[in-house]
Amino acid sequence: MRKVFNYKHLYYFWVVAKEGGMVRAAEKLDMTVQTISAQVRALERDLGYALLKPAGRGLALTDAGTAALRQADQIFQMGERLPEIVKDAASMPRVRFAVGISDGLPKTVVHKLLEPILGTPDLHLICNEGELDELLGDLALHRLDLVFTDQQAPANPNIKLTTHSMGASPVAWYSSLSWTQADAPSFPECLTQLPVLLPTHHNAMRGRLDLWFDQMGIQPRVVGEFEDSALLSAFGTSGMGLFPATAMAHDGLLDGLQLKEWGRSAGVEEHFFAIGAEKKVHHPLIQRVVSRAAGKP
Repeated sequence: MRKVFNYKHLYYFWVVAKEGGMVRAAEKLDMTVQTISAQVRALERDLGYALLKPAGRGLALTDAGTAALRQADQIFQMGERLPEIVKDAASMPRVRFAVGISDGLPKTVVHKLLEPILGTPDLHLICNEGELDELLGDLALHRLDLVFTDQQAPANPNIKLTTHSMGASPVAWYSSLSWTQADAPSFPECLTQLPVLLPTHHNAMRGRLDLWFDQMGIQPRVVGEFEDSALLSAFGTSGMGLFPATAMAHDGLLDGLQLKEWGRSAGVEEHFFAIGAEKKVHHPLIQRVVSRAAGKP
């Protein structure tokens, strides 16, 4: 196990380096030169390297001492700001709520799922996006309060997780108006002739769409695949091709954009879940989010 050095010793070294010598450091700290010298030597023993060397009648930093000083500068400059940070935190109490958002989940949907708490006084909302496994790890370590995803929590004997259904939404197809052609076939046959954008197989919705294609006897003309739903929509709205999106995001997609809705994939739904970790004390906002999705007041 690595030996932990004494931060008080590091502080004395920092003052010596900033003041330019033991005598001035002792005057600043109102301590004897012998005491300061002993503290610095103790730090050097802990680290295993000399930090100071004689230079004429004074002292100079060794290479190791220069590196130590750079780190000490960061540590103690942050420490000097601690009283101010604590004061600000105490004078401005906030309700911290940290959520994880699984890759590919539509951001407009996440906003709708969080609407029940957005009016909370002094809310400090933190949203982190990433792969589900990483987010669940942060959830287990209590770095996150809740994780939003499009699939239920995987079985894991090492982590006790609770999955809450947040509803489902039909999947519709959109395109920019540049693909509105008079001679284009009707939906869904148009997907075989016009360029199509799809989520990658990393997204749970892709499997449902592939099954729907098989059932309908459709071989889509795929020109692009995207892992992130926002990126998929961005390329779709720019005119690259027809693209699927959850109908829950309908208003957000059409707001200010020149888009056409071609139709909906009957029987295909995107499901949304909120995953929480089992713990003795739950965040008060979790119940508000989950209850609204379940239709409770």
